[in-house]
Amino acid sequence: MSQFFTKSMARNIFYGGTLFSVLLFLALTFHTTWTLPKRDHRENLTEQVARGKHLWETRNCIGCHTLLGEGAYFAPELGNVYTRRGGDFIKVWIKAQPTKVPGRRQMPQFNFTDAQLDDLVAFLKWTSEINTENWPPNIEG
Repeated sequence: MSQFFTKSMARNIFYGGTLFSVLLFLALTFHTTWTLPKRDHRENLTEQVARGKHLWETRNCIGCHTLLGEGAYFAPELGNVYTRRGGDFIKVWIKAQPTKVPGRRQMPQFNFTDAQLDDLVAFLKWTSEINTENWPPNIEG
């Protein structure tokens, strides 16, 4: 190899790197558009799940919790809470808030009805069934 870099060498490296980047971008785009429709589970979307999502949004749960890695990190990840704890635990936990344990972060009491709790649990169950390709990597979120 020569002791110095010529303009033609720099130009070839630039064009080669640009071509490689464009081809990689196109390959990843094609892969994403090819695999995402296979992972879609909107057919499982029910009215109950939609009502649970409405509760999630109107009570600003994402302001404290993360859902599939998105949201605030004040409280635990809830994308896989149904798998980890189950629906009955979720209902009991929400009803028991705030726990008033000193030194712990406290979740407010929303005074949900049993039907609203069922809707919220249905939403969290639906969320836990999304193929996230093992995200978040920690089972406890």
